[in-house]
Amino acid sequence: GWARLQNFPLFPLKTRLCRGSGAAPTFTPIHRAGYCAFYGECGRNPEVNISLVSSKVPCLSNTPARVATGPLLALLRTVCPELARGSAETTRVCCSLAQLSALQLSVALSGTVLSRCPACARNFANLYCNNICSPDQSLFTNVTRVINRTTAQGTPQLAVVEYQCFYRQYFADDSFASCRGVRLPATGGYAIDTMCGRYGARLCTTQRWLDFQGDKNNGLAPLQIDFQLVPNGTQPGDAVVPLGGTAWRCNQALSAQEQPCSCQDCAESCPPVIAPPGPAAPLSPGQRQRRLGPLRACWRAKKKKGTAPQPAPAPAAGCSARLGDASHRVLARAFRRWGTLVAGHPVTVLAVVAVLAGGLSAGLVTLRLTTDPVELWSAPGSRARQEKAFYDRHFGPFFRTNQVIVTAPGRPSSGYESVVLGAKNFSGVLSEEVLRALLELQERLAATTAWAPVAGREVTLSDVCYAPLNPTQPGLADCCVNSVTQYFQNNGTRLAMTATQTDGKKTGTVDWHDHLIYCVNSPLSFKDITALELSCMAEYGGPVFPYIAFGGYPGSEYTEAEALIVTYSLNNFPRDDPRHEWVLSWERRFLEVVGDFQRAHGPNLSVAFMAERSLEDEINRTTGEDIPVFAISYLVVFAYIALALGEYTAWRRVLVESKVTLALGGIAVVLGAVFASMGFLALLGLPSSLVILEVVPFLVLAVGADNIFIFVQEYQQSQREPGETREQHVGRVLARVAPSMLLCSLSEVICFFLGALSSMPAVRTFALTAAVAIAFDFLLQMSGFVALLALDARRQEAARFDLCCCCGMGKGGPAGPGARLLRPLLHRYYTPLLLHRLARPVVVRGGGRGGGGTALYRDVGMVGPRLGTTGTLWVGAPPQDSYMLEYFAALNQYLAVGVPTYFVTTGGYNFSSPAGINSICSSAGCATDSLTHTIQYATRFPNVSYLAIPATSWVDDFLDWLNPTSRCCRIHRFGNLTGEFCPSTSDPSCLGGQCLNATRRPTVEEFERFLPWFLHDHPTLQCAKGGLGAYDTAVSMDANGTILASRFMAYQSPLRTSQEYTAALRAARDLAEEITTTLRRVPGTPPDFRVFPYTVTYVYYEQYLTVVAEGVITLALCLVPTFVVSFLLLGMDLRSSVATLLTIAMILLDTVGAMTLWDVPYNAVALINLVAAVGISVEFVSHITCAFAHSTKPDRVERAAEATVNMGSKVVAGVAMTNLPGIVVLAFAKAQLIQIFFFRLNFIITLVGLAHGLIFLPVLLSYIGKTPLSPPGDGALSPKCPPGGRWQPPAVPYRPRRTQPTGASGGHSGGHSGGHGGRCRAGCGAGPQQPRLQGRGQGQG
Repeated sequence: GWARLQNFPLFPLKTRLCRGSGAAPTFTPIHRAGYCAFYGECGRNPEVNISLVSSKVPCLSNTPARVATGPLLALLRTVCPELARGSAETTRVCCSLAQLSALQLSVALSGTVLSRCPACARNFANLYCNNICSPDQSLFTNVTRVINRTTAQGTPQLAVVEYQCFYRQYFADDSFASCRGVRLPATGGYAIDTMCGRYGARLCTTQRWLDFQGDKNNGLAPLQIDFQLVPNGTQPGDAVVPLGGTAWRCNQALSAQEQPCSCQDCAESCPPVIAPPGPAAPLSPGQRQRRLGPLRACWRAKKKKGTAPQPAPAPAAGCSARLGDASHRVLARAFRRWGTLVAGHPVTVLAVVAVLAGGLSAGLVTLRLTTDPVELWSAPGSRARQEKAFYDRHFGPFFRTNQVIVTAPGRPSSGYESVVLGAKNFSGVLSEEVLRALLELQERLAATTAWAPVAGREVTLSDVCYAPLNPTQPGLADCCVNSVTQYFQNNGTRLAMTATQTDGKKTGTVDWHDHLIYCVNSPLSFKDITALELSCMAEYGGPVFPYIAFGGYPGSEYTEAEALIVTYSLNNFPRDDPRHEWVLSWERRFLEVVGDFQRAHGPNLSVAFMAERSLEDEINRTTGEDIPVFAISYLVVFAYIALALGEYTAWRRVLVESKVTLALGGIAVVLGAVFASMGFLALLGLPSSLVILEVVPFLVLAVGADNIFIFVQEYQQSQREPGETREQHVGRVLARVAPSMLLCSLSEVICFFLGALSSMPAVRTFALTAAVAIAFDFLLQMSGFVALLALDARRQEAARFDLCCCCGMGKGGPAGPGARLLRPLLHRYYTPLLLHRLARPVVVRGGGRGGGGTALYRDVGMVGPRLGTTGTLWVGAPPQDSYMLEYFAALNQYLAVGVPTYFVTTGGYNFSSPAGINSICSSAGCATDSLTHTIQYATRFPNVSYLAIPATSWVDDFLDWLNPTSRCCRIHRFGNLTGEFCPSTSDPSCLGGQCLNATRRPTVEEFERFLPWFLHDHPTLQCAKGGLGAYDTAVSMDANGTILASRFMAYQSPLRTSQEYTAALRAARDLAEEITTTLRRVPGTPPDFRVFPYTVTYVYYEQYLTVVAEGVITLALCLVPTFVVSFLLLGMDLRSSVATLLTIAMILLDTVGAMTLWDVPYNAVALINLVAAVGISVEFVSHITCAFAHSTKPDRVERAAEATVNMGSKVVAGVAMTNLPGIVVLAFAKAQLIQIFFFRLNFIITLVGLAHGLIFLPVLLSYIGKTPLSPPGDGALSPKCPPGGRWQPPAVPYRPRRTQPTGASGGHSGGHSGGHGGRCRAGCGAGPQQPRLQGRGQGQG
């Protein structure tokens, strides 16, 4: 967007102030009212080598003023009305008609940019008029130097080449003040920037303003005119009377029919503006603690009450308990029959499962991977996507940016003493050597061609570059390239130029230093004031603003910049456009060339660079490079499962007792569920993404591995009953564990289906894929894995080797129990310590200071102030070894301006009506609450609005272009082109053919006729307001000329973090809503008309506006089914269900808090992982809660201990130890996206979930868990058997088991009844075992 800035000429001013104290030796002996100092024209000044306009110097003539008659008087009344004081007989002047005509041209040129403020334009014209035509010219003029000249007729003349002018200080100051605030709508800057030479608007003063305008070296002034500002109340002597008078103030109207300057151009015209409130500061830790104090006190009071629970009589079973018992018996019976059936026909079941899974997996051939970030993170129906589609449809896609940032670390700075411009310090990077290196790079890029294989052609820069001033047939010189070398038009010869310069009594040499100093302060100049006489405009014809080409400079000292920035703007094309391949091919070659440049200059320069395609390239590269990391991660997980599932009683039986085949089969079942779900959804037309491919397998593997461990370990620890077949044994074990698996899987499936209600496409697709994958995983495990277990049991009973069932070691049972580690540790040490009467209050009160459960007030206090904080959206994406990281670091450090922000109007607004124009524009006569005025007000408070530069306005420049005092809008009056548009270049047929005969608003017909002319008018020195390049794409019209959309470009402040980007988006939308409300009040505006802000980043950062609320809603929706399913499947046990819900919620809160501490940003990717965390948390929590609910122990503490030992060991082995090895491997991935969102976040989730499941949950259940039911004698269910359990004879206490007879199941039910003379087969696999090691073990159990 920066390149859409048009050319702005300097002004042919003919004044310069002399700082002397009096008049110099004079050629004006008479200083008297009614006398001239010069008159008429004496040809061109031979001392001026280059002049951008044709102008002549006056002839020496210290004679009485002439009477203005005929055409001269008529023209005087138009150009200098203040001098037309009387009739034809009394009006005298010191200028000829030719001089006044030249003056009219000068006034027209300056009026092009100053006419938007009538007072300034009139004051500026009065300076010209008095200098050239005042009848009292000799009073304040003193000619100091003349040259001899002979006319063509041989008449000798004296041509004036230098003179003095004397002005009163107040008069000059007032004139300057009226113009100081006038804006240039096309740049958002000030008109004074073009009128003060090297000082620019920031350092311009009255003296410097006039100094520059009268400099004969500025390319427009024909001679040197030295002015002296005389302090008020003093006289210069020698009869000289300084010119004074009253200058118009900018807030004054010139007449009753005219308007004062607008607020945008004149601060005195602005109404009082109340500063909007800034963003609220985050709460301090002390404030958070005070606000959360009551919650903390309440929480502690409740816990204190619960630390010494009073024994209460066991309640009798109510209706809900009986209903829950009945439903549980139905589930257990169904799963038992199903397990027996599957175990009896394992091969058939496996064949059916393989066919179904394979058939669904075949749908992967239709899988579409979404790689476009817009499609991933922004919903098609979201506001940002709709606005982007509207913008692209009417204005085309946003430009593609290719950028190089060069610094010179360690290179010393140097001073430079300019003959003309004074002393300046130049940084180390601003040396001729570096400039030539940059020039060499740009020459190589200009000559570079790239092969486009699909198109079958070579692509050059001119094929794809953005060429604002020649968009139809651009050449290399037309391409928009912004760099410091463009101040020399990318020409090495001009960079090497030197010249001898004399400035007063000083003489020296000027070179590129002088030109650069001048151009960075006056980038719109066509000619500097040095003897080099070079233009500051870029080769393509537009200006190069220093805040784009330089970086890291203090204040406005551009020559001290630490970085030089080269920016190539390329056209963007839709992905289905063949030219999209062209630009991708050229960008690929751009990266190669700049990479070579970086390597060649690496010892001396630091080069950071990027192309528009770079980010996607780097993500794709690291995705491929990280595939081995993911493969190793999965292999580690597979190896762990394969080794940990087995139980080993003796070295000689290792090959028999290992479970490698069963583990691989279980993994195949899990992967089959993943592939089948993705294939199924692909057949339904749902696209996937790399994030889903990376997260879903981990999630399903965690869920599936947990179920595998629970099922296998329960089977290993279960003893076959007398007369029971192997198939019945498998069915009985399945009946014990399947309800728990169903509880977890059903909770997760419903959770993810509700999570699919998210508006974010990536979150929605992930949730759907995860829901279907977990559902398929449960179904396949209930069928395929049960069949695999039955086959493996048959093999082991036959003493056949694992992985090679054809071989064996003969009959014979195991020599004793298998080796165990985790279960004895939990039973003997961990559980007694955790549930000790002194430890439990510490766990609850401490809020997890040892890493366990966390008090809710601490979670809220930690999460609150840090949600949504992160670096820019992109920094987390490239890998650590990417060149993009260096570029982003340089961008954040050096870039001094933000991205363009467009305020876009939709269709229906009537721009052609006077009311419609006045509600948009910002010049004289415009409404104070117009669109451009409102944006300009906002830029006064950049800390709130995040806008740094006011909006460009095609409406304002169109009005200036129509101004009859300029040469812009003219019509051919005769000839073949009669009635057609006449460009600003001279043409006799255009004389007197102004489009408007007075300064006014155009009629509807005039607006519709002249607007297309304006939009396609090439800006020239004669008319700098031509719209081509600046506005030709800013207005979208249909074939009938109806405006369908328009845009007004402002600039954001430099933004660094996602918080700033999000705040900028929110502020811009609020500002656009205010503008919309104002414009809807314009008569004829439809109610559906609106103004919206647009920039390329909004579509990515819109997620941050809603990601917190979206996350809370999504996670809350996930927690609801977890509670409901737990409540129903746990026999309507409200307490256990609440404990499950509370623990999972605290896992999520602690996870977000840990994210803050470990610099894991909260965004849509994090939300996906948090949704997955709900599923993993269910595995950590629900199994233990289910085991507690169906335990037969007499009090809560014993039940919590039993559940922790029996089910906690399985959870650790099946979930934590399955996840952790694979997650740790991801720490070695190159992509930061994987390191941050998959390694760090999943590591946090696993450890936090494990800590809450094994530390906080058992203690919580020991306080609030459901009490056992009353004894059978009371008419209720026996406390020895939970609902669905089966009473069995008492078991002996634990002791090592002897070798079983051949054909036994290899399991043992050990344990004792806990004092009730019997034991129960609980439905969650908890069994009646008390918390000690029982039965046969396995690697981790």
